Amino acid sequence: TDAPVLIKNAGAALSHAKKQGGNNHQFYTSGIQKSALKTLTLENELRHALERCELELHYQPKIDVNTSRIVGMEALARWNHRELGLISPAEFIPVAEETGLIIPIGEWVLSTACVDTKAWHEMGFDLTVAVNLSPRQFQQSRVSEKLAAIVRDSGLDARYVNLEVTESSIMNNAEAATVILGDLREIGIQISLDDFGTGYSSLGYLKHLPIDVLKIDRSFIKDVTVDPDDAALVMAVITLAHNLRLK
Repeated sequence: TDAPVLIKNAGAALSHAKKQGGNNHQFYTSGIQKSALKTLTLENELRHALERCELELHYQPKIDVNTSRIVGMEALARWNHRELGLISPAEFIPVAEETGLIIPIGEWVLSTACVDTKAWHEMGFDLTVAVNLSPRQFQQSRVSEKLAAIVRDSGLDARYVNLEVTESSIMNNAEAATVILGDLREIGIQISLDDFGTGYSSLGYLKHLPIDVLKIDRSFIKDVTVDPDDAALVMAVITLAHNLRLK
């Protein structure tokens, strides 16, 4: 009975259909409206999270299985909201990616991780740091120059930085991605291919992409000690990587 509400609810159903991959239909429910409202609230709050210093980094250690020593870490962004507490990355990262907020957030993560690692170096800890590069960041113009400048300004030697990219972000424009990754490697930054084994997993591009590390997707790793098929796949990827002179 209310045309503006009808159109708004139809728009919410359309948005929900797109999130399901498109090529489908969805009926409006109050749950869709709640979800849309939650996303909008998250987006508004996320816009202020950086200026309020609500974002923080957690570091996941990387351990050399031969020596059991910590040799590096991966920087993971966490949002500690002043009222809502810790908000899962699974909730806020997709919102950041969709709205473009992932670009300033990603730059803050890289800068903070490099500054922290530089400080640890000065304490005598010879560690590397890995930072995720989002698909949205990858699409920026002159992205390699911007990332190189952030690393340089931190004072950390670029060879201690490892940027992790996903197959999907590379394959959107493999030719341009090869140039960007090549530029980053030229200044000493290492490149990891994240979530390997899912998505495209085309073996052809492994010959041409300037990468240093293959990160096997966790879906294979989590049952590697109990599932013979997972163990076989992981062993095959490790052998492949070593034969291609990758870690």
